Amino acid sequence: MGYIKGEERGQTILLPESIDDYVHEDNPVRIIDAFVEQLDVLELAFERSTSPTFGRPPYNPKVLLKLYLYGYLNRVRSSRRLEQEAARNLEVIWLLQKLKPDYKTIADFRKDNKLALKKVFRQFVRLCDEWGLYGKELVAIDGTKMRACNSKKNNYSAKKLERHIRYIDEKIETYMKELETTDNAETQERKLSVQEVQQRIQELRNRKQTYQAYQETIDKKGCSEVSTTDPNARLMSNNNNTVDVGYNVQTTVDAKHKLVADFKVTTQANDLGELANMALRAQVVLGKKELEVVADKGYYKVDDLKTCVKNHITPYVAKQTYSNGTGDKEFYPDKFHYDAEENIYRCPRGIELYFAKKRTSKEKGVIGYEYRNYAACSSCPVKERCTRSAKGRSIFRHIDQDFLDTINLKTEKNKDKYRLRQMIIEHVFGTIKRGWGAYYFLTKRKRSVTGELSLSFLSYNLRRVISILGTKEVLAKLTARKSPALA
Repeated sequence: MGYIKGEERGQTILLPESIDDYVHEDNPVRIIDAFVEQLDVLELAFERSTSPTFGRPPYNPKVLLKLYLYGYLNRVRSSRRLEQEAARNLEVIWLLQKLKPDYKTIADFRKDNKLALKKVFRQFVRLCDEWGLYGKELVAIDGTKMRACNSKKNNYSAKKLERHIRYIDEKIETYMKELETTDNAETQERKLSVQEVQQRIQELRNRKQTYQAYQETIDKKGCSEVSTTDPNARLMSNNNNTVDVGYNVQTTVDAKHKLVADFKVTTQANDLGELANMALRAQVVLGKKELEVVADKGYYKVDDLKTCVKNHITPYVAKQTYSNGTGDKEFYPDKFHYDAEENIYRCPRGIELYFAKKRTSKEKGVIGYEYRNYAACSSCPVKERCTRSAKGRSIFRHIDQDFLDTINLKTEKNKDKYRLRQMIIEHVFGTIKRGWGAYYFLTKRKRSVTGELSLSFLSYNLRRVISILGTKEVLAKLTARKSPALA
C-alpha cells in the first residue's frame, strides 16, 4: 500500500487558486482585516494616510497595521521577521494581498506612528465598550517592569560616574609614572612604547570627558542617572530581585473579562503615587463615575486614597507593614493598638505610650504625632526585641490615620474582591511577557515605547475578545458597523 502523495510542483493548473482559499472563513486573521478596514486612518493621523500626487506611491497604512497586529498576535515583533512572514506565511500573504514590504518600511511605520497606534488601541477599547465587554464596576491597577533597549553598562548614576572617573585618574597616574620610568631607564625592557602609553592616556582622558559630560547632565536636569542608548529609560528592580534598565508600565484592567482599559508608561521605579491618576483615567475611559479599584500595597499613599474617595472611587488597597528595626514581627507598629478616648498607644505587653510631640515638615506642616514612654521602656525585659534605640520605643501616628483606618477596614471586609486582583491583572502580564515573549522593548524613548506597547495591549484585547465571543460573532459585529469606531 502506497503513501499519501502530494501534487507535483511543476504541474500546471488551468485555473489558479484564489487567494481567499488560503485561510478558512473562521480564521482569526479575518478579524484583523475587518477591524483595520473600518478604521479612518486619516482621522487617526497616520503618516501617508493620503496618497501623494507625485513620486512613488507608498503602502497604505492599513496594510502595515494589519501586518503588525498579526505579528504581535503570533509572537513576531521584529521588522525583519515580519518581512520574512510576508513572503512565506499563507495567512500573511492573504492578509496583505501578496504585498511584500521590506523591513525598513515596516520598522519606519512603527517609528512614525507612535500616537496613531495609541489611538487605535483606544478605538478597540471603545468597540469593546459598545459590545458590553467591560463590567465598569471593578478594575485592577498594577505596574510591571519591562526591559528597555538599553544595557546596564550604558546606564550611569552619579556614584558610578565618580567611581569610573576615579579609576581613570588612577590609571592615568600609573601610565605617567611608567613614562618617567621608561625615560630614566632606557636599557630596561619595555612592555609599551612611549607613543602607545601616550595614546592610552589620551583615550582615558577622552573617556573622562565623556563621563564628566554625563555628570553635568545629571546636575543640570536634577536627575539621578543617565542612560545613553535610551535617554528615557531608568534603572529599576523587578520581581526577580534583579536590577535592569527599563520602564514601569501602569495598567488598568476591567474585572469582567480581564480586558485592558488603559495603560501608561512611566519612568518611576515604584508604583507609589500612581493610584489616583490611573483610577481617574479609568473613570474617563469607561465613562463610569462610581468605580471600585483594587491595588497592591505599593499604591498605599494617603493623598491618592483621599483623591479616590473624593471622586466617588472606592479603593481596596493593602496597607503597608513596617518593620520595627529588630525584625521581630511581634513588635511591628501594627501590633501597637491606639485608644482614641485616652489618646494613647498600648504595646503588645500592655504598656501605655503617651503623646510626646508633633512631627512637622517644611512642605506640609504637621504630618503626624509621636507617642512614647521611655521610662517604662528602660525596665522592659523585651526591649531588645522591640527596638534598637537606647532610649526606648516611639510610635508615629499619621495625621490622617483615622481615614487610613477606614480604608483598611473596608479592604479587610472586602477581601474577596481584593483577592481577585492577581487573577484580573497578572493574567495580562503573564500572557504578554511570558506567553508572547514581549518582556522587553524594541524601540527607544518613552513615546516610541508607548506606541509599541499599544500594539501589545491591542493584540491582547483582540485575542481575549475572540476567545469570549468567537470568530464568527466578532466578524458579524464588525461587518454590521456602518460607521468607523471613532465616530
